[in-house]
Amino acid sequence: MRILPCGERALLLEFDTLDESLAAAARLDAARESGLPQWGGVADVVPAARTVLVTARGLPGLAAAIERLLAADAADAPVPPPPEEVVVPIRYDGDDLADVARLTGLTVAEVVAAHTGTPWRVGFGGFAPGFAYLADGDPRLRVPRLASPRTRVPAGAVALADGFSGIYPTPSPGGWRLLGRTDAVLFDVDRTPPALLRPGMLVRFIAVDALRSRPSAARAEAAPAGGRGLEIVETRFPILVQDRGRPGSGAVGVGASGASDRGAYELGARLVGNGTGEAALEVTLGGATLRAHGACTAVLTGAACPAEAGGRPVSHQTLFVLGDGETLTLGAPPAGLRTYLSVHGGVDVAPVLGSRSRDTLGGIGPSPLRAGDRVPLGASAPGWTPGVGFVPYSAARPAEVELAYLPGPRSDWADGLAGSAWTVGNDVDRVGVRLTGPALGRRGGELPSEGVVLGAVQLPPSGEPVLFLADHPPTGGYPVIGVLTAESADRAAQLRPGDRCRLVAFWHSA
Repeated sequence: MRILPCGERALLLEFDTLDESLAAAARLDAARESGLPQWGGVADVVPAARTVLVTARGLPGLAAAIERLLAADAADAPVPPPPEEVVVPIRYDGDDLADVARLTGLTVAEVVAAHTGTPWRVGFGGFAPGFAYLADGDPRLRVPRLASPRTRVPAGAVALADGFSGIYPTPSPGGWRLLGRTDAVLFDVDRTPPALLRPGMLVRFIAVDALRSRPSAARAEAAPAGGRGLEIVETRFPILVQDRGRPGSGAVGVGASGASDRGAYELGARLVGNGTGEAALEVTLGGATLRAHGACTAVLTGAACPAEAGGRPVSHQTLFVLGDGETLTLGAPPAGLRTYLSVHGGVDVAPVLGSRSRDTLGGIGPSPLRAGDRVPLGASAPGWTPGVGFVPYSAARPAEVELAYLPGPRSDWADGLAGSAWTVGNDVDRVGVRLTGPALGRRGGELPSEGVVLGAVQLPPSGEPVLFLADHPPTGGYPVIGVLTAESADRAAQLRPGDRCRLVAFWHSA
């Protein structure tokens, strides 16, 4: 086992085989659930093809504790229960079924027989909630991915690639070869547990002539608004409800999500007297008007924009009161991308999997807010008075934003990242920021999928880095050559197309 650094709050454990990574993940999960204080800071354990990503609230002593745990006699480890088996019906009519037969030298009937004849084991979660990499199938079915991925694969599509099988839980782009489709619901937030396929389970496919229905997944929506609340009168872009996110479910493809600019969100929460978990509104590029139903105390943080509450100017990072029936108008920020509106009591929508955050990649959480929508506000704490009414704010912004990163875990896959300058491309969203500029030198070959973290600097074959933000997938297949510090990840969340940035290597002092 090798232990590789992965930013300020994660370690990547590297093994030789999938079996070793799954065994290590099982022991780490058991330790995390043991209640022992040395494991209380572990936030998530994400197995992958040959690695296990361990994220934690702090790293001191974690590597040594992991080494001791995994070096202990396996006989001391708890005996796992027999694997649970799931039967999944498949209609084998996929667009690539004939191509798979050609590539494997089998007939179509033999491909179906091979796919159904051997139970598959759930190895690890993938890019979306409910997607699972299924391993240990018939070895004759190993085929490469498509040379050019499809822009849209339907929900329920059953596919093969690189020795794995998988089922797409929702419509998405995809480069695997399609064998057929199923009506099984892969992920349902109202089911316990929500993921149908979980690491260690066995999956047996059966061929059917017809399916009952198209697959769909239940999505919890915002609670009906009543009493004190905020109404969206107009908005340029959909407004998102965000909090600290939902860490802990990366193994089944559920990302942590949460506010893109964590520092701005936390500052707003402190100023309005909210505790842990109260949600705020994330507004992209301003251009929004909201009406208060019941008076509320609020503050704006993140990207500074011109604002008026009831016709009165509002200063950035300064508490203000929005009276019952008054409107808050937000103009476009001259710099930055995301402004946070925090209200005392928080935005009180229904939590989904322990969080009120909207995950735009996974489609989990309250729906994006548009004109005419209304969200309820939580109760104001009796007798609450603000401790600090404002935090000074400087509108000055450098021509080039400096982003500090910690090298690793795959820094040996590329040259020239330290000190490199980049322009932000047009592909900017809550998943990530694509940078453009002279391509970095990159090692050839492919890397098996492995867990990734917030702030990961991922390097695709183009040689132009991608910076992962709050809604990044839990696993990825391109090398992560560095991880932004928490402060720099917040800065990256405020980058907009055309901005300039420079990546600067940073090392913790011993």
